Amino acid sequence: MKALAIAATGMNAQQTNLEVIANNIANINTTGYKRARAEFSDLLYQVDRTQGVPNRSNASLVPEGVSIGLGVKTTAVRNVHTQGELTSTGNSFDLALTGRGWFQIEGADGGTLYSRAGALNTNATGQLVTVDGAAVIPAINVPVDAVEVIVNKTGQV
Repeated sequence: MKALAIAATGMNAQQTNLEVIANNIANINTTGYKRARAEFSDLLYQVDRTQGVPNRSNASLVPEGVSIGLGVKTTAVRNVHTQGELTSTGNSFDLALTGRGWFQIEGADGGTLYSRAGALNTNATGQLVTVDGAAVIPAINVPVDAVEVIVNKTGQV
């Protein structure tokens, strides 16, 4: 029965890995999505035969011991924060960060949230907001009659 339990730990770990991969594929076109990676580690090892003991026929010493692994477990599912591919959208409000950094967004409770998703637009009052309507911090207001919006490399509008 121990062999089945050990195999079951491997199946559970592989199930987690498949779920992470499926989530990555499902979000491949999600703006600002960062892929995840499952990490695994060995469970304990059980020593079946110690090193340097006589073999079963007592003719010689066993040079190597025998340890049996008891399985594997998922230790973490981590997001991989690497630079994604930059794509031109034709929307002058869509922004992209290269290198390190985050957009600051005002959460529903007034707290600060951080995102690398730069799909932005303006609301009815001209304030720069995310696709969900959350305001960018610090507030940026674009005049309604503005013909062109230019953002320089330092983020100045």
